[in-house]
Amino acid sequence: MNKIYIEISKLTNEFRVMAHGLTTDTEKINEAVQELMLYFLQMNPKIIENIYNKDGIQGIKKYGAVVLKRSLTSKYSRFYYKYEKYYKNLDSLNYNTSVTYSGDNISDTSSYYKSLSNIPNQEEESKWKKLERIDEELDKMYWYDREMFKLYYYKEKGKNTLDSIAKKTMISRNSIFNTIDKVRNILKKKLNE
Repeated sequence: MNKIYIEISKLTNEFRVMAHGLTTDTEKINEAVQELMLYFLQMNPKIIENIYNKDGIQGIKKYGAVVLKRSLTSKYSRFYYKYEKYYKNLDSLNYNTSVTYSGDNISDTSSYYKSLSNIPNQEEESKWKKLERIDEELDKMYWYDREMFKLYYYKEKGKNTLDSIAKKTMISRNSIFNTIDKVRNILKKKLNE
């Protein structure tokens, strides 16, 4: 199996050339090829071995070409979620300006650059906003519904099951389930408006 992985690693430059047919961004090409190599390492070794035994190194090239094309063109690929998605949603790009003085001439060069430091953490912000909206909506509900929902979801998450709540409160499990389900549906409607 190591022999096959060594052969695959020798194809790195060929995969870069293949990716160049889909994009001219060198950084993107390098990231896509690196992701492809990781893909091969995480693949089921039996599948790689079958491809190699059946079609040799040409089969590996063809398989790699398909994965590269999917990575660089599909919004559902792993590559898109790891790299593209974050760079496309930058809140503010860092902006470089440099002014050079040489005699009577002044030249101004400005450029944008991508950096991991300026990727917005939208997931965390939206998560907290959603939790705040859930709390607001819960405050508007009947106290029994609100407390059952909080008891199930808020107190020691994962430890309060329907059965344990039923034992503690002496309320039937079905009644608790119906209440929690009702509150969940109300919250879904309210939060999706």
